[in-house]
Amino acid sequence: MKKRHFLHTLLALTIAGLTHTAQAQEFPPKKTITMVVGFAAGGAADTGARIIAKKLGENIGASVVIDNRAGAGGNIAHQFTAQGPTDGSLILLGSVGPLTIAQHMMKLPYDPVKDLAPLTMGVNFPNVLVVGAQTGIKTFADFVAYAKKNPGKLDFASTGPGSASHLAGELLNDMAKIDTVHIPYKGGAPALQDLLGGRVAAYYSTLSTSLPHIETGKLIPLASTGSQRLTALPKIPTIAESGYPGFSATNWYAFVASSKVSKPVLDRWNQELVKVLKSPDVVEALNSHGLTPLPGTRDELAKYMEKETATWGHIIRERKITME
Repeated sequence: MKKRHFLHTLLALTIAGLTHTAQAQEFPPKKTITMVVGFAAGGAADTGARIIAKKLGENIGASVVIDNRAGAGGNIAHQFTAQGPTDGSLILLGSVGPLTIAQHMMKLPYDPVKDLAPLTMGVNFPNVLVVGAQTGIKTFADFVAYAKKNPGKLDFASTGPGSASHLAGELLNDMAKIDTVHIPYKGGAPALQDLLGGRVAAYYSTLSTSLPHIETGKLIPLASTGSQRLTALPKIPTIAESGYPGFSATNWYAFVASSKVSKPVLDRWNQELVKVLKSPDVVEALNSHGLTPLPGTRDELAKYMEKETATWGHIIRERKITME
């Protein structure tokens, strides 16, 4: 009798264990997945996220909803994700600022390393320095010359304090020995709106944000911030080749989730996101907006973030940059 009771108990525990394992690794975790974006709709992050989300939803058989949580240079979205659901139903298209820069400039209510788990690199892209047509500035040399003659009178927009578009301007200030004034915004769309309205002179913009207005002549592209010229603007030089060798300030977005999500689910997200980022139609769509997909392993992203954290930390200390 005791033996029969023991076997019955053992069988029940085994079934319960198998059921728990199946539930723990069920994917997708829910029929509606939330993809958080730390910037307003209409910018590069939002554009890239929507391209990826559509394909992702088709692949995993779920609805992938974009949740734009703009503010604080993207930190609001990162904090929300760090403190959000732990079942894997929420992922974040994180950005260089909150993941590797902000920690050097302020005390964060979350730890980018401990509270957020890397999934895969998303996209990488340089910014392009653009000015409004009303400024009368036609070339990068004109921009630098005007800034040197008028210190403190030429301003530039960014997607927020500590963002790549902000640090690109600070890096040029340092290398060119000029004094342009930083004007932070809550994302690419509002920055663009003020640039087009003449309320700010320049903007280290993503190509997807500025290209339509470059084509109409409302914005003048002066130079790009990467190591190579933009494919869509082959005649526009890089800042590095315009007298400032070594200049490089690229932007990137990477997928992360709460570090409390189970490893099997995190690993599955890596597989699914990499599959999407390698899809020919997604690659073509992202490239058309100046975004280069760079899918990889979770460990590769962790190491890249560590390197970027050290690099930008050094620049921030050298320039004495603080939150504004």
